[in-house]
Amino acid sequence: MNRDFNPPKSYQRSRTNKRSRLFWALLLVGLVLTPLLLVNRPTVSPLEARTNPDQEPSAPAPPEISMEVIEGTVRPGDSATTLLGEHLSPAEILQLDSRCRDIFPLSKICVEQPYKLTLRDGAFESFEYEINADDQLLVRRAEDNFDVARIPIEYTVRTERVSGTITSSLFEAVTEIGEGPELAMTLADIFAWDIDFILDIREGDSFQAVLEKRFREGSFAGYGRVLAAQFTNQGNPFRAFLFQDGEQRPSYYDAEGKSVRKAFLKAPLAFSRISSGFSMKRFHPITKTWKSHPAIDYAAPVGTPIKSVGDGTIIAKGYTRANGNYLKIRHNGAYESIYLHMNGFARGMRNGLRVSQGQVIGYVGSTGLATGPHLCFRMRKNGAPINPARIKAPASAPVSAQNMPQFQALIAPHLASFQNGDISSGTKMAAAPPETAESERN
Repeated sequence: MNRDFNPPKSYQRSRTNKRSRLFWALLLVGLVLTPLLLVNRPTVSPLEARTNPDQEPSAPAPPEISMEVIEGTVRPGDSATTLLGEHLSPAEILQLDSRCRDIFPLSKICVEQPYKLTLRDGAFESFEYEINADDQLLVRRAEDNFDVARIPIEYTVRTERVSGTITSSLFEAVTEIGEGPELAMTLADIFAWDIDFILDIREGDSFQAVLEKRFREGSFAGYGRVLAAQFTNQGNPFRAFLFQDGEQRPSYYDAEGKSVRKAFLKAPLAFSRISSGFSMKRFHPITKTWKSHPAIDYAAPVGTPIKSVGDGTIIAKGYTRANGNYLKIRHNGAYESIYLHMNGFARGMRNGLRVSQGQVIGYVGSTGLATGPHLCFRMRKNGAPINPARIKAPASAPVSAQNMPQFQALIAPHLASFQNGDISSGTKMAAAPPETAESERN
């Protein structure tokens, strides 16, 4: 039997009309809502939408800069090439050497001096080298060259009072109160014209000093100027006050304004001992004969610096079998000083060279006829030998009358404390609050 499954045409027409109305209704809603949805929709990349549809995009991070600081001290054999060769080409080191020549030659870099090398992403950025306690060399990378400067080292300066009593030597007395050996050397230099710290020192001698201490980043960094000092030797007080008389260089004067500087130092080296004194008849330990010894022998370790006792000119430098390495200096028309058995000469020593009082001219040794390391020191006046320990040398110029009132006002508080004995043995007192200041030169 045949069956017709097609619905009536009236039913199809009804279903078509309903679907048509639903379509147009949905289309109308879509047209209304679509702009509203697009306004609030965040913009993301297709990749971001696929990986993390909920995270907003961010700008790429800048590349990280790596800074490295290398600090150390110059070791024996080091040079500008060994310190900088890994970070600068040979041509750049030559260029830098040329730039530094008139400011601080790189050939003068010394052992034990601190330096700091800064690298930026592994490449050279800057180099700092401490020339001395006052100045440092600063090198920075420029576009096509190097910026080079010699700048003062900044310190926080604190003024203190210290004192001590001698039991065996000035060196030991200073270290016993917790101070450094360089302070002992400074005090010995100040009073070197009046006191022989080898012959004259006695147990019970004492010292007092007002001095500057330097600090860098909170750490002690050495001594500055000694502003005032007193050394009592065998009951006799010797005083020295630092003062600048007008346009002259700062120097030390006693309480009356007389210069403590004399024509000759009392000794050519410090902290040693007398192994043989001045004598016109002495048994020689090597030749086994009696002969004159118009000299003072200072026994000291090999390499101890020897200083010229006065301003003068080198008139002889050489070596003989008896005297070993020796130097002879003429100080004026009357005086000569002679230094024998030296281990070696200071750099630059030559005939005709002008030397200054206190300048290092050589080093203790045992060359020639010597039983051990020592300096044989002699002086002559008008060609005749004289005992160096008995020379009464004239002083330098005193404080000028014009500046004497200023000098007296400056030393008054120091003089009062010395005379009143305000500081007991082995004590330290702060004399002024710390202040930040650049290094001050004498």
